[in-house]
Amino acid sequence: MSGSGSGGQGASGQVTEVRVAWFGEQILQAARGLRTKQSAADRWLEGFLQRSMENEAFRVQALRFIDALPALTNDADLVRHFNEYFSGQDLPLPGSLKWGISRVARGIAPAILGPAIRSAGRILARRFLGGSDIRELKDGLQHLRRQGLSVSLDRLGEAVVSEPEAGRYLQAYLDVLEGFPEETAEGAGPRHVDPEVPNLSLKVSSLYSRISPRDPEGSAMGILARLRPLVRMARDRGASVCLDMEQYDIKQVTLAVFRELITDPEFLGWDGLGIALQAYLRDTEQDLEEILGWADGRSAPVTLRLVRGAYWDQEVVLAQREGWPIPVWTRKADTDRLFERCLVRLFEHHESVRTAVATHNVRSLALAMALAEQYAGARQRFEFQMLYGMGESLHTAVAELGYRTRIYVPFGALLPGMAYLVRRLLENSCSQSFLSMGRIPDGDAAALLAPPAPAATGEPEAVPGGPVFLNEPRRRFTDAGERQAFSAALSRVAGQLGEDYPLIIGGVEQALETGIVSLNPSRPDEHIGRVSAAGAEQAEAAVKAARSAFHGWRDTTPSQRAALLQAAAGLLRDQRDEFAAWEIFEAGKNWPEADADVTEAIDFLEYYAAEARRLADGTAMDVPGETNRYLYRPRGVGVILPPWNFPLAILTGMLSAAVVTGNTAILKPSS
Repeated sequence: MSGSGSGGQGASGQVTEVRVAWFGEQILQAARGLRTKQSAADRWLEGFLQRSMENEAFRVQALRFIDALPALTNDADLVRHFNEYFSGQDLPLPGSLKWGISRVARGIAPAILGPAIRSAGRILARRFLGGSDIRELKDGLQHLRRQGLSVSLDRLGEAVVSEPEAGRYLQAYLDVLEGFPEETAEGAGPRHVDPEVPNLSLKVSSLYSRISPRDPEGSAMGILARLRPLVRMARDRGASVCLDMEQYDIKQVTLAVFRELITDPEFLGWDGLGIALQAYLRDTEQDLEEILGWADGRSAPVTLRLVRGAYWDQEVVLAQREGWPIPVWTRKADTDRLFERCLVRLFEHHESVRTAVATHNVRSLALAMALAEQYAGARQRFEFQMLYGMGESLHTAVAELGYRTRIYVPFGALLPGMAYLVRRLLENSCSQSFLSMGRIPDGDAAALLAPPAPAATGEPEAVPGGPVFLNEPRRRFTDAGERQAFSAALSRVAGQLGEDYPLIIGGVEQALETGIVSLNPSRPDEHIGRVSAAGAEQAEAAVKAARSAFHGWRDTTPSQRAALLQAAAGLLRDQRDEFAAWEIFEAGKNWPEADADVTEAIDFLEYYAAEARRLADGTAMDVPGETNRYLYRPRGVGVILPPWNFPLAILTGMLSAAVVTGNTAILKPSS
C-alpha cells in the first residue's frame, strides 16, 4: 500500500515532518490562547479526568458509581453508595460535595447530600450530551453554528433487544429529520448534502434486534428494511447519514449494510452516505481498500470517518476471556501508525472519498492539514470531527484556522447517557488513552507532534497473563471461512439423518427391536435417528461387563488414562463442527450454544486429564519417623445418567471424571 511509511510520509514523499510540525505549532498556539478562557467547570472536569488517569483505583470506583447512578433514585441509597465507593479518597470534587462527604458519618441528612450528588452527576453527563431530545438540542446547536461549526447528531443507545425498541430508535431519527425542510425543486436530481443540516450518526445495532455475526447478510437485510426510509428522508432534506462502527462482532454486518447502500442504484448519485473506520482494528486497512473499490464505481463521493476507536478495553477483555485473537492493536503507537497510513490513503482518493478526520490528537490534525496542502482540491473534500464537550479550545482553534469542523453531539435519556459517559471516560483515561480530551499541555510541542514510535520487534503482541489451563475458544463466527465450514458440517450431518444406532455392551454391538426415536424439536417431522432401547437383560449385561473390565482398567497408569482422554479431546476438536451440527438437529440449539457445548466437552477431557496426572503422585503426609503418602484409588463401577440440556458437555464431564480415575462406567445418555 502506498504511503505506508510512518511519520506522515505520503505516497510522493511531499508531506514532510517540517510541514506537520508547522501546522501543529499553529494549532497549539491558537488552542493555548483559547485555553485561558476556560470556565471553572472545564477546569474541574480536567482535574477529574487527570485524577482518573493517575489513579486506577479511583478510576474504577468512579466508573462503577457513574454506571450505577441512574438506578439510585432513593437519596439514602445514593448517599450510602457514594460513601462506600469513595470513603477515604481525596476526591477532585466541588467543595460542597467534599464538605457533605466528610459529614456523612455524622448523620447529615441524605435529603441534602443526595440531590447534590445527583446534580453533579447530571452536570458531568450533560457535559458530554447535547440534550435528552431534539428540543433540548436547539440552543446547543445554535451555539455551535454561531462558531461556524457543523454538527453530527448521535441518538444514544445501541444493541436493542426487541423490534418495538428498534422501531422507537428509528422514529427518534425520523423526528430529527422532520425539523428540516423537504426539497421541493423538481427535476433537479439527487439533492446534495447541505452543510448547514446536521449529519446523522447511526448505530446499526439500534435498528434491528436480531443482528448476528453468524448471518451478516440476513442481518443487513433486516437493518436495511428500516434504514432505507430514513436514508431517503435524509436525502430529501439535504442531511447526511454516517454508519458508526461498533463492536468487532458486528463489523462485517455494518460493512455489508454500507455496501448495499452505496451500490444501490437509488443512491449512486447521492453524496450523503458515510461510514466510520476504527484505526485500532488490525484489519482496518483491508476494509479501507475494499470500501475504496466500492466508492470508485459511484458518480458521487462517500464519506469515510477515520477514528481511533472507542471500545478498546471491551475488545481486549472479551478476546482474552474467550481465548480469541485480540482484534485491536495492544500498543497505542501501532494504532497511531495505522491511523496515519489510512489518512494518507484517504487523501490519495479525495476525488471519490470525503475524509472526516475524527480526532483530538494534535499530530493527526496537523498531518491532515499537511496532506490537504499536498493534494490539489483535497481542502474542500475533508473536515475535522471532534466530540461534544471535549477539548473546546482545540476544535475552536481548528475552526478559526479556516478548516471545516464538525462536532459529534450525542443526545438522549440519562440512563443510556451514563453508559456513553462511562465509555468516554474509559476511552480517555485507560492506559491506551486513544484520545487526550483535547487537553493541551504546556510542555514541549515536539513531544506532541512526534511521529508514532516504530513497530516493536522481538516481543509478543499479546497481552501477557492467564491461567495454565485454557478453555477451548468458542467460534466467534466473525470470519467468513469459519461460517462456511460450520454450514458445510450442517450439510454433511443432514445427509446422515434417519439411521439406526445399536447398544454397545462390553465392546459388542446389540441391535434391538425396541428403540427410542429421536426427532428434531424444531421440525417434529424430521427423523434424526433411532437408538436401541435397553431392557433389564441388557442392563445386567452392562453391569457384568463393567465389573469384568474394572480390574484391568484400574491397573493402567494414570498417565495412560489421561493420554486416552487427551486423544479423545483431539478427535473431538477435529470434529467439533459435526458434533455441534448434531446438537442443532437433535437438541434444537442455535449455532453458538451448540458450539459452546462441544467446547465445554473438550475442556472436561483436557482438564480432567491434567488433574489426573496432578493427583497421581498423591500428597505427602509425613510425620517424624514415618513416610506417608495420601493417594486416591478407583472405587469400582459408576453409572452415568446425564441430563438433556447439555447433551454432550455434561455427559463428557461425568464420564471422563469417572474413567480417568480408574473406574469403569455404564453410560445411559439422555433420551
